[in-house]
Amino acid sequence: MNMLNSEPSQVRGRPGRRSAMLVGAVAATTLAAAVPTASAVASAQRLPAAHAKVKVALILKTFSNPYFVWMKKAALADAAKKGIQLSVTAGLTDGDTSTQITAIDNAIADGDQGIIITPNGNAVNSALLKARKDGIYTIALDTAPIPPSVVDLTFATNNLAAGVLDGRWAAAKLNGKPADIALLDLFNNQVVSVDVERDHGFLQGMGIPVGNPNINGKEPMSGHYKGGKGGSYKISCQLPTLGAIPGGKSAMQTCLQKDPNINLVYAINEPAAEGATEALKAAGSKAIVVAIDGGCTNLPYVASGAIAATAGQFPGKMASDGIDAIYNLAVNHVKPKATPGLGFFNTGTKLYTNDPMPGVPSVNVATAKHLCWG
Repeated sequence: MNMLNSEPSQVRGRPGRRSAMLVGAVAATTLAAAVPTASAVASAQRLPAAHAKVKVALILKTFSNPYFVWMKKAALADAAKKGIQLSVTAGLTDGDTSTQITAIDNAIADGDQGIIITPNGNAVNSALLKARKDGIYTIALDTAPIPPSVVDLTFATNNLAAGVLDGRWAAAKLNGKPADIALLDLFNNQVVSVDVERDHGFLQGMGIPVGNPNINGKEPMSGHYKGGKGGSYKISCQLPTLGAIPGGKSAMQTCLQKDPNINLVYAINEPAAEGATEALKAAGSKAIVVAIDGGCTNLPYVASGAIAATAGQFPGKMASDGIDAIYNLAVNHVKPKATPGLGFFNTGTKLYTNDPMPGVPSVNVATAKHLCWG
């Protein structure tokens, strides 16, 4: 999340597809090549004619976030191998749903067989349902829409589990000490699944009740956490960052003004965490910072301890798996399935830290260099 990363130097997105409709929007990237003959997939699916190209639209959150740029890179490489005509666009900023809606409408008009999207918000739901009604197979990456049934299938990290890893590690690290917590979320004016799941996962890992399972900010502001050895806690600050370095820095500055004794910081993604570390360093604070994403450029922060732990995800795998799913459906008539026991296809997560805690599975930075993206 990013939003999950998370990771623009910020969080994630994309524009529409026809240049006439995208004056001033982010430029689209198109890759075209011939594919083998494709026949009928199912009565509800759009089918390429014999010897026609399989056409797919990849609609990202933003091009400013390395997380989504890595998705683009992986998707383009996989599409090239399979001869898929892939159009890649992104929102202008995180939360830009209007540009994504235009891109969905363009995919419908252009006769695409598939749409792969990292949704910027639930405002895109109606357009996605329209695409499905028109026979286009729809896949969400990283961020499931609300409700998830808006798309045919989501390929994502289990964001709740990623947050739980952070929370379990942090509780163990505190070793029974009081927790003075700052929660640096994605938004405070809209509900996005990746934002809620990561935040709530962290709280659950700490052993703190979430209050309302559908929205952030409803947890008890103080009490006792049950993770690790357990101890008292208070949530001193909870602010949005837009998943970006500037947002993380300004939010952390505001939190420190409210409570200079904050000793634990959860961040929605690594850009937000990196911004927070700038504010903490300037204030002389040694607060523990945990994040989610797994970008290679973030590993120096983990190595130095500025970000103590981060739950690594695999955006390239998400994108490649999404491309493969639509290709196999269109050409081989094989429908993708969710991971057993989950409502989505789980692409995995690992905790990266040089400070392992007993009972919390993790890998060190040296190993993470072979797993990270970007």
